Amino acid sequence: MTVATKNIIDAYSSLFEGLDSFTKLELIERLSRSLKKEKNTKEKTFFKSFGAFPEGKSAEAINEEIKASRTFRDKDLKF
Repeated sequence: MTVATKNIIDAYSSLFEGLDSFTKLELIERLSRSLKKEKNTKEKTFFKSFGAFPEGKSAEAINEEIKASRTFRDKDLKF
């Protein structure tokens, strides 16, 4: 355990001292649930954040789709 982690645990435990038993049990329950969650969830969320294209499409198909979706304005810029 690192010094920073120990300090965090000490800070939280001092906060918990003033709580009633029901609230402490609720915190224990939520911590237990967070430990039971799949670890893959973080990995999936990480890879979803990149906005990657769906699998199965070729690079050429994606390029053509992007080019087809482009729109241009015919606006005369007067300088």
